[in-house]
Amino acid sequence: MVSPIARLGSTQNDRDPVAGLSDRYANGLPSATAIANLKRDGYNELPSTQARSLLSIAWDSIQDPIFLLLVGGGIIYWILGDLQEALILLGFVVFLTAISLYQEGKTEHALEALRDLSSPRALVIRDGKRKRIAGREVVRDDILMLAEGDRVPADAIVLSCTNLSTDESLLTGESLPVRKIAAVGDVEMPRPGGDELPFVYSGTLVVQGQGIVKVRSIGTQTEMGKIGNALQKVQPEVTPLQREMNRLVSRLFGIALALCVAIVVIYGATTGDWLKGVLAGITLAMAILPNEFPVVVTIFLALGAWRISQNHVLARRTSAVETVGSATVLCVDKTGTLTLNQMAVQQLFAYNRPENPQPYDLALHSQVPLPESVHELVEFCILASQRDPFDPMEKAFKELGNYSLAGTEHLHNDWKLLREYPLSPQLLAMSHVWQSADGKQYEIAAKGAPEAIADLCHFTPQQQQILTAQVSEMAAQGLRVLGVAKASLLDAPPPFLPPHPVLTPEHLPDKQHDFPFQFLGLVGLSDPVRPTVAAAIQECHTAGIRVVMITGDYPETAQTIARQVGLQTGDTITGAELDGMSDTELQQRIQNTSIFARAVPEQKLRIVNALKDKGEVVAMTGDGVNDAPALKAAQIGIAMGQRGTDVARESAALVLLDDDFSSIVQAVKLGRRIFDNLRKAMSYLIAIHIPIAGMSLIPVLFKLPLVLLPIHVAFLHLIIDPACSIVLEAEPAEANVMQRPPRNPKEPLFGKKTLGLALLQGGGILVIILTVFAIATYRKQGELDVRALTFTTLIIANLGLILSEGSTSRLSLKILKSPNPALWWVIGGGVFFMAIVLYVPFLRDLFSFSFLHSIDLAICFGSGAVSLLWFELLKQTTKRDLR
Repeated sequence: MVSPIARLGSTQNDRDPVAGLSDRYANGLPSATAIANLKRDGYNELPSTQARSLLSIAWDSIQDPIFLLLVGGGIIYWILGDLQEALILLGFVVFLTAISLYQEGKTEHALEALRDLSSPRALVIRDGKRKRIAGREVVRDDILMLAEGDRVPADAIVLSCTNLSTDESLLTGESLPVRKIAAVGDVEMPRPGGDELPFVYSGTLVVQGQGIVKVRSIGTQTEMGKIGNALQKVQPEVTPLQREMNRLVSRLFGIALALCVAIVVIYGATTGDWLKGVLAGITLAMAILPNEFPVVVTIFLALGAWRISQNHVLARRTSAVETVGSATVLCVDKTGTLTLNQMAVQQLFAYNRPENPQPYDLALHSQVPLPESVHELVEFCILASQRDPFDPMEKAFKELGNYSLAGTEHLHNDWKLLREYPLSPQLLAMSHVWQSADGKQYEIAAKGAPEAIADLCHFTPQQQQILTAQVSEMAAQGLRVLGVAKASLLDAPPPFLPPHPVLTPEHLPDKQHDFPFQFLGLVGLSDPVRPTVAAAIQECHTAGIRVVMITGDYPETAQTIARQVGLQTGDTITGAELDGMSDTELQQRIQNTSIFARAVPEQKLRIVNALKDKGEVVAMTGDGVNDAPALKAAQIGIAMGQRGTDVARESAALVLLDDDFSSIVQAVKLGRRIFDNLRKAMSYLIAIHIPIAGMSLIPVLFKLPLVLLPIHVAFLHLIIDPACSIVLEAEPAEANVMQRPPRNPKEPLFGKKTLGLALLQGGGILVIILTVFAIATYRKQGELDVRALTFTTLIIANLGLILSEGSTSRLSLKILKSPNPALWWVIGGGVFFMAIVLYVPFLRDLFSFSFLHSIDLAICFGSGAVSLLWFELLKQTTKRDLR
């Protein structure tokens, strides 16, 4: 393939693009002026944010109450002599701090990625010579030379161009390249978007043609720079779960410390046995110190991020794993998210049967060969395109030809291109003149706007009317419509044909109108919808998630895509209308709006903020640079991993690794499951700590023998810790997880109903254990007998509680059938270790137990069965609502 530089030196028209420019521009910018401009305006790059050091990020992390709690708990256990527990907690501090350092460090790269994208290499004219320089060294008033495949390094005005088109989808969201024209005079630079603008913009891609441009804006003054400024000002929010956990653990930590000190003082003052008082304080501290809460949240979110990654979604911030399950609105960028962001031929309308012309829809005939009636239409679409195309539409023609015309006489890879007639503002059509391999055949292929091709074919008014109706019908389906025509010189020799058989470019006319064109038909192209999108959007609707399309494309195209994917129709607001609205009016209309068309980056950010102000939890998908501020502002920013830009990925909380919209639905489902299971785990922790704290506190207050010693509480934690962090985390989703609306974002993790149920569960266990304790004490059994009976009953009741918490709807015995191996390991392990503690003499003495007989075990298991029945009764009567 010819390099961009070579093409600029010698075009197919044998015309240097610099030729024809006034002397003012032909020599470019003097080097001295360029140096002066560079000193005055600075480099053509976005300013770096003040880089945060690792020490600064670490300091911010350890100020989090959850980290302070872990550090405080570790110090207390160290002082109390439990070195193992202290080291475990302090190990979690190091682990969590390392995760925070990694995650925060990744977010610091967002603006750096934007800077890299906005600073490509550039070919400039300075001192009359062409020079390749770094994009950051481009200055205002530089003369740039652009060619197909180049990344535009700065915002610039077009001085001269040949068939120039650019892909501005990263700034505007438009799915199609836009045509550029040369400026006439000194005109004001508008916002990007739409055809026939004499401006190119930093970060966009030249997909066709070539041009000479003059730089107007660099760095932060470009459209790309404005996005960078907006991105720099957006700060990620603390999630509701983070706020609630901070508040909860802070309160529990204070209560736990106060009770521990009080129990030591009360027991020591009332009995005079300060040693046992300290022992009781240690036991109570181990029983109620809420160190599991931050650990469980961390494990749930970490394992949740791993589970979501199995569904091709990468969590860049673990907090988003839970938040995505509470999303109420999903803001979707059309291009590249709902669609594939690649053009494909959808309809062929061949005019070789004028008595009965019918469009041929490729989507309806994908499994059958292309009929002969449309072969010539596809053949001349390819001949009217570049041999190695860069333009998305020309790529679509070539792909269709390679797939459908392989092995036919309609592909001409050995033909020679004699001349190209480019698009012009006066005639939106281009033509290629080809010579066959044997030199005996000359064919001209033309494609362009249907009205321009009709003009080339000299249509009558009646023919024009028929054509306009057909074009309108195809455009209403969201298709980009092109006309195609051909001319064969030897079939109808024009006056300019030379007498000798060899035709050269010098013999060809200056205008396309001089060829005897014959109209072949229309071609309809579309940006295909992703095949999984319709089902995913339907599942979002079922789950009560509202889907809003935000796109830079035209309203008609957006509405067509919305119909294809089953997006619920509502109002459509354009960017121009949005600019004329106040924030109050926007909040009123946004509730009934499903499509925002022709939206620019600042407007996307405004829409997201308006939804957040209405109390919505907003998930925003996107892949372009223009999506970055909105991705960062939304509670859940979701970027495309394959087609997305680095800026979008670095700004988002979640990244779709396969760019499949349906993966978002799986992420939402997993997010809801994670929150449900997290709530179960927290309820379990609260419930099980009530009997532990009660049996640590009541004997002290009533001067009875101590039932629980530190070793007993440590043994309980061998069951409690894996139960709340592994067993309940692995529980499958509830059957109705995607048939219910999102939970109220203002609803706390522990609502009155959830907390009340946990208290009733824990209180029930405490009553049953106290009953066993009272009966054993009343029968004047020894302290070792009382302790063994009471502790065994507590273990069995705890295992029953784990079974009950596994589901809010299924009965406990049915939970045993669920595919959760961790549940069997914990229950089986608990029973096994309890058995060896009771019946291995060394361990029995270590735990201060006596030998339990069959009648004793029957009492323990019977009491455990009563507690399980109590849990099931509560489950059926309260019917806890997890929404």
